[in-house]
Amino acid sequence: MEKGYIHSIESLGTVDGPGVRTVVFLQGCVLRCRYCHNPDTWECNAGKAYTAKELFDRVIKFRPYFGSSGGITASGGEPLIQAKFLYEFFKLLKEAGVHTAIDTSGLINEHVKKLLTKTDLVLLDIKHTDPIEYKKLTGSDLIAPQKMHAYLIENNIPFWIRQVIVPGINDNIEQIKELAKYCIHAQKYELISYHTLGLNKWKKLNIPYTLEGVDPPSKELMTNLRTALKEEVNRLKTL
Repeated sequence: MEKGYIHSIESLGTVDGPGVRTVVFLQGCVLRCRYCHNPDTWECNAGKAYTAKELFDRVIKFRPYFGSSGGITASGGEPLIQAKFLYEFFKLLKEAGVHTAIDTSGLINEHVKKLLTKTDLVLLDIKHTDPIEYKKLTGSDLIAPQKMHAYLIENNIPFWIRQVIVPGINDNIEQIKELAKYCIHAQKYELISYHTLGLNKWKKLNIPYTLEGVDPPSKELMTNLRTALKEEVNRLKTL
């Protein structure tokens, strides 16, 4: 029986999909994002092991909180690394009428495609639109989220686009205009301010933090970038 490795569970998430969400953080990630606030989820096969039924039995207890307007979001780490386990878990959730969402940096293979048949919403994080800068920021290749983005559109799977704005890295208008191309078919898109709330985890794990001294973006900058993104998306939709 497939087992999943879980880092933690948050019962009252409000920024991880529609409504109130129970967020399941899964272990394992192939990316090494310079601003990651959960570096303790990088290691695979760590955390607590659950069968799909064991995890279902635990999270369904939170139904009074998320009700019919919220649901369950799988996050991480990179939850799609454990796609086979998630399929069994989401299958139980769908049988119980629970809304399912995945917060991911993007990955597509046959196991993920099967999982997406039980997924109501994908929160796709496009960390940078330039392949070279994406590699510098994450240690991985942009092609994975690009392939997933294309698959979601081709198969009419609802998705949101997200991006964390890091000053000096992806906070310029040109990058935002490129991001708009990913947002045309999205149900929602959002820019999120970089923060340093996970810095203590890096220090505890003795991992060098290469963004030391980078401050969160100002409210004015975020407002300007959000306005520019909305305007560019609207412009592209009229073409």
